[in-house]
Amino acid sequence: MRTNKTSGWAIVLIAIGALMLLGVFAPLFGRLIGLIFPILMIVLGYYGIRRGKVVIGTIILAFGVMGLLAKLSWIIGPLLGIALVVFGIMLLKGKKSSKWM
Repeated sequence: MRTNKTSGWAIVLIAIGALMLLGVFAPLFGRLIGLIFPILMIVLGYYGIRRGKVVIGTIILAFGVMGLLAKLSWIIGPLLGIALVVFGIMLLKGKKSSKWM
């Protein structure tokens, strides 16, 4: 067997495929693809807007943002709670920011 650059990638792909067939890697891989796909849609939508295809770019970007928000909805609640606590502490200390008030 000759070894070259593609031999390493071939071995990695065979290992990932075998792990997926055994059911070990599939849950992690599914979650990763579930996050990468909306990010890819956001990037493609932004690229479309930059290239002058504003309507289709905006549609793809919006679907990507909605998909990513759906995947990351579990973190929105805690982040909102942290933001409210920090904002409340700032109000109690009397620090008024011209940005928010």
